[in-house]
Amino acid sequence: MDSAAIIPDIKGADYENNKLDPFRGAIASMVAEFFGKTPEQVFGVLEVPKNPELVGYITLAVPRLRVQGNPAQLAQQWIEKFVPNEYIIDVSQASHYLNFKYNHPLLTKTLLKHIYEKKETYGTNQSGAGKTCLIDFSSPNMAKPFHAGHLRSTIIGNFVRNVHAANGWKTIGMNYLGDWGKQYGLLAIGFEKYGSEEELLKHPIKHLYDVYVKINADIEKDSNVDDQARAYFKKMETGDESALALWQKFKNLSIERYKDTYARLNVEFDVYSGESQISNESMSRALEILKEKNISTESNGAIIVDLSENKLDVAMIQKNDGTTLYITRDIGAAIERYEKYKFDVMYYVVASQQDLHFKQLFKILELMGFDWVDRCKHINFGLVNGMSTRKGTAVFLDDILEQTKESMHEVMKQNEKKYAQIENPEYVSDIIGISAVMIQDMSAKRVRNYTFNWTRMFSFEGDTGPYLQYAHARLCSIERNCSFELNPEIDFTLLKEKPAIELIDLIAQYPDVVKTALQTLEPCTIVTYAMKLSHHVSVTLETLWVMGAERPLAEARLLMYWATRITLGNALKLLGLKPLERM
Repeated sequence: MDSAAIIPDIKGADYENNKLDPFRGAIASMVAEFFGKTPEQVFGVLEVPKNPELVGYITLAVPRLRVQGNPAQLAQQWIEKFVPNEYIIDVSQASHYLNFKYNHPLLTKTLLKHIYEKKETYGTNQSGAGKTCLIDFSSPNMAKPFHAGHLRSTIIGNFVRNVHAANGWKTIGMNYLGDWGKQYGLLAIGFEKYGSEEELLKHPIKHLYDVYVKINADIEKDSNVDDQARAYFKKMETGDESALALWQKFKNLSIERYKDTYARLNVEFDVYSGESQISNESMSRALEILKEKNISTESNGAIIVDLSENKLDVAMIQKNDGTTLYITRDIGAAIERYEKYKFDVMYYVVASQQDLHFKQLFKILELMGFDWVDRCKHINFGLVNGMSTRKGTAVFLDDILEQTKESMHEVMKQNEKKYAQIENPEYVSDIIGISAVMIQDMSAKRVRNYTFNWTRMFSFEGDTGPYLQYAHARLCSIERNCSFELNPEIDFTLLKEKPAIELIDLIAQYPDVVKTALQTLEPCTIVTYAMKLSHHVSVTLETLWVMGAERPLAEARLLMYWATRITLGNALKLLGLKPLERM
């Protein structure tokens, strides 16, 4: 065997963090000259084959190199020149595919030692170093329930943030609260009539919602209530101290309660912002630019931007009474954010019902001459159907989470022996319940609507949150039940059975999956990987035991299962889940 493999310096290769990349680099250097391509061009089209018969191989589809001549004949000609090296030990041809068999013990050794060193940072990279990403997500309205749409925005936004951080970006998580507008005048009037200080302190969000519902019902009977709300909001806009003090109280109490819910969902924000914090100066400046550039026009006393030519309808920027609208505040907010953070990308994680709004917003910013508008992206998602509690149609997220916890607790109690071993069943049932909700939400492409299925999501079988947590806890139990310590200096050639090779190949692919997730921004990219890994764990544990094996083999298998547990745990954390060690 010729051991003089050349691993070229290739843009996009990460030899330090991705242990499949040296093998890809070796292939690229071996074939590039023959096909008249650069190593980078070859590296970019190499694939890990999906065919289970090709475990331990990397594939090159010759047509993807766009070479002249018959791809199958060219592949055959290259094989005749093949000389094995320390990385690539064999090559076979299937039509126009070249299948390179890599030195699996070498991959096993470099991979498991790397994971042992990196642990919780395994799979991450620094490709985004020096770049800043701002994510505007969750963004509930203070006087309304934290509903299913906010749940989707929260967990998808948190995932987008985690994925950017895993790829080396600096991230800023922003919760842009709906905390301004006439509805707060309505809420203040409603609170005078129906409010209770005691209830406000105990259940701020629910109580404010109850007040809001009651005062809205009053509008149906008495139109004066609407006028009173407008007048009250006008006081807020002009800086009336008592009006603003009450509003601030509502806001502070709501945020504190939101923080409790976010903690349950494993979500934190760097900034709590809101429509109220967008300065009048920013909005006035925006209106001036729109006027100066002849982008806006007056219509019945209101200011509008006609985007019909762009098939984006008409956007109202200011009402005829001089008050601003949601889009006005969004224009001001975007300008302020860029000036403050100089972001490389800003994401708005908002339901697809708002597609038109964001198209209008981005087009207006473009017409205003802000060249950073192409850094602004809308990450949309579909609706959740059937997410109501057993007691009715109220969709407070806390109610949903309590119900999932109770349901999970009931499922856990059915196995008395296992239940007795759990130290904190309340905590565990809460985590499994939240995992069930989140994985059901993230299993399909974001833009698809889905139906909230209470029965299926609690199953420990099939592609569910509890199944993933069970796989992780099962791997943890292997470590706990071992009579010897983890040893990174094993005989790596012992991990040679097909299930072991498949499992090692799969954990080696995790850094690729993290990079792919940054491109797709689809949580299902990671969910699919975690499910596949968990299924492989289940299959491998049936035949490759640690207990009962001779010591060198037991140590090798323990290290393999430990590395698998680290990888699965990292994937779950990327999704925003808290991996459980016992359940």
